[in-house]
Amino acid sequence: MSRTLLPGKPYPLGATPGRLGTNFAVYSEIATRVDVCFFDADGNFTDYVTLREHTAFVWHGFVRDVRPGQLYGFRVDGPWEPSRGLRCNFNKLLVDPYARAIAGKVDWKVPIFGYDVKSGDTSKMDLQDSAAGVPKSVVVDGKFDWDGDEPLDTPLSDSVIYEVHVRGFSRRNPDVPEELRGTYAGLAHEASIDYLKRLGVTAVELLPIHHFIDEGFLLDRGLRDYWGYNTLGFFAPMARYSSTGEQGGQVREFKQMVRALHAAGIEVILDVVYNHTCEGNHLGPMLSWKGVCNTTYYRLVADNMQYYMDYTGTGNTLNVRHPQVLKMIMDSLRYWRTEMHVDGFRFDLASALARELHEVSKLSSFFDTIHQDPVLEQVKLIAEPWDVGDGGYQVGQFPVLWAEWNGKYRDTVRRFWKGDAGMLSDFAYRLTGSSDLYQNDGRKPYASINFVTAHDGFTLHDLVSYNHKHNEANGEGNRDGSDNNDSWNMGAEGPTDNKCVRRMRERQMRNFLATLLFSQGVPMLSGGD
Repeated sequence: MSRTLLPGKPYPLGATPGRLGTNFAVYSEIATRVDVCFFDADGNFTDYVTLREHTAFVWHGFVRDVRPGQLYGFRVDGPWEPSRGLRCNFNKLLVDPYARAIAGKVDWKVPIFGYDVKSGDTSKMDLQDSAAGVPKSVVVDGKFDWDGDEPLDTPLSDSVIYEVHVRGFSRRNPDVPEELRGTYAGLAHEASIDYLKRLGVTAVELLPIHHFIDEGFLLDRGLRDYWGYNTLGFFAPMARYSSTGEQGGQVREFKQMVRALHAAGIEVILDVVYNHTCEGNHLGPMLSWKGVCNTTYYRLVADNMQYYMDYTGTGNTLNVRHPQVLKMIMDSLRYWRTEMHVDGFRFDLASALARELHEVSKLSSFFDTIHQDPVLEQVKLIAEPWDVGDGGYQVGQFPVLWAEWNGKYRDTVRRFWKGDAGMLSDFAYRLTGSSDLYQNDGRKPYASINFVTAHDGFTLHDLVSYNHKHNEANGEGNRDGSDNNDSWNMGAEGPTDNKCVRRMRERQMRNFLATLLFSQGVPMLSGGD
């Protein structure tokens, strides 16, 4: 097929459909050639165009007659010098960093690695084509009838947050039609909304819905990534949570979910993972950013740039100090606010985003940029105020406009009700808004997101049933998760028929919930508790 290619525009980045075709734009400082490859609905390659224009490091072109629903990907040619952090490999298909939707799965049996895996030489380029194993980007038409939907603007001080997993929430609800369970439509169903309204929550905080991938070692065990902290697309809703098989249909279904929740008076907060990506370290696959412009998107070890800085425990850390990476994050946040109508964001491992050279800084460009943005200053900003690097635990240290997951609240309340000695003074601080953390920096008690349990640890039932974690089912040998859970089994480890122990557990759960709901600050319930 012969495509008509016009110069197009360098902005906006990504694929932007119009009346006569689609504009493609991708940022790369080191590219010498960029192709847009097109695929049919089954993911089979059809043809390509080579983008001839590049403006301020953006390669761009307008391709006539490319319509919404079209599958595409990039190939980027340029230097391959891993020792200098340069990893361009024209043989590898790349997901658009600005893709609005993503279709297909990663096939780990296809040569999706930039280097020669067979020889084990990470400096040797792999020459095999990866297209068959890489998900495809989708051209998306963003038009949608919001039917007058407006932000609810529920004050944070009046909020009750419910942390919930889109797929897990409706999977076992018999009142949700079977074909909708585990989807955005399932969460938007009247049975789901009635349940949320009976709970009295004002917002759902959705565990990651940015498109993510399943790790190869999980698939080898017959498992999948449940939680979603393995992002492939910062603009794309996870396709797995869509009830429609339509290419890009997940975008419309997500919007329908937000509209339905808003109509019920429930806000939508997203758990977002801008600190790392699914591409891992120097041994990881080449799926997007690594092949587009590795030195731009990732923090590399200064004196040995084949390796990645890892403040996240996942193999890499996004280079938020670079203007283009900061722009990508800001563009993503604005997109989810203006186009998808979400009401706020919870930032995973937020300390990693605030690191300048190495230390976490209140004066980082990340904070400065968000605070000056007229769109984002209107939304709820919640930090998980730690990462795995030195000095990463920053509870109470984030600037004004930010609320924080209060890990000290969680730990103190658990220890107090477990009966640990010497907790009364600290418990009083937590019950009355943690003034020791927030009073002296211009913030109010609602800067404290209070929680006793969350997705990354024991449920409330576990907390009163086990002295030790028992994560055997996932095949990790109980190595994953924290060993310091401040839990108490009330006299029996796990399920028991002892009526006295069961009564004590029920009472202890009520103690935790009553403390949470009566404390000053913003209560957050973990889904199911």
